[in-house]
Amino acid sequence: MPSSSSPRNLLKTVGSNGKLGEDHLNQQLSNLHAAMKRHGGGFPRLSASSKALVLLPLVLLAFIFFFVYPKEFELQAMMSACAPPSTTSTFTASSHLTDPAVVRKPDFRLLIGILTRADLYERRHLLRMVYGLQLAPGNDLSAHVDVRFVFCRLYKDDQRVLVPLEILAHGDVIVLDGCEENLNGGKTYTFLSAVAELYADEPYDYVMKADDDILFRLPQLVESLGGMPREDMYYGATIPCSSMDPFREYMAGMGYALSWDLVEWIATSEVARNHSVGTEDMLTGKWLRIGGKGKNRFNAKPAIHDYRNPVPVDQCEHEFMPSTIGVHRLKSNPRWAEALKYFNFTAGLKSSKFYKFDD
Repeated sequence: MPSSSSPRNLLKTVGSNGKLGEDHLNQQLSNLHAAMKRHGGGFPRLSASSKALVLLPLVLLAFIFFFVYPKEFELQAMMSACAPPSTTSTFTASSHLTDPAVVRKPDFRLLIGILTRADLYERRHLLRMVYGLQLAPGNDLSAHVDVRFVFCRLYKDDQRVLVPLEILAHGDVIVLDGCEENLNGGKTYTFLSAVAELYADEPYDYVMKADDDILFRLPQLVESLGGMPREDMYYGATIPCSSMDPFREYMAGMGYALSWDLVEWIATSEVARNHSVGTEDMLTGKWLRIGGKGKNRFNAKPAIHDYRNPVPVDQCEHEFMPSTIGVHRLKSNPRWAEALKYFNFTAGLKSSKFYKFDD
């Protein structure tokens, strides 16, 4: 048999990619056909070694197809799964194209309960604007702050219609059951006890009781509370006004904060339950003193203070300061306007053809 038609030469037609060259294959088939004619039209007889050489590439191709390729695909999948995540920061300029927004976990959670009366619709409207501006996106407070308006059960027909409208519109009202609308009649105790139950599944780090005539500057308040302990903590402006010692008496009722564990203790304490009626801020200090609680106490004066009257009444009042955290006794709209102007609350107002204000 001519060498060009031998099985050995067939192996030479296998390219590097495992396929037969088309032109060379046609030539070999023609040679085989001529050889078959010379041997009577049948396929030439092959020796055992020649048969092995013919079968070998077929076996190799079958092995590669059934065993090597599937494993290769499996290996690639494993490598993709094990590959480290992309280290591209979501804070880069291109993050808005593919990366989800990064949500920073707040340093702590604060609930501010503003104890007010159901009839004071105008005051709540003002306070919603004041705190809504401070809580608007872009202000980047390091804490999660919720503001709620708290009053006792409704007893007028118009309240039973108008307050539900507020709740539908804003969802920021807590109506307490089991108390009368009297600040010194047990309302603070009822509020703190209710909060411990209402938010038991998602507790706050701090709960603040506030009057409806105090303005809190939330960035300054959050910064001040940020360094406070999370447990057994009692924070506010000390009484008497002449004292700076938080352990002497108690924190003024204009606005004081308690850590969550103290709120839970008040809700279950016989001490608080048996002394719930009276001057509310004085009672809070009494509860903690009798119960041996509030060992971590912090005085925020002079940053929390009363509005300065033309003729000062006591040392709790003084002028506004750039470092003011809260200012109390804003009993009228002119006082609120004076405070909001000093702290530049309207700085974000843009000029428009729809309004013009005289200087």
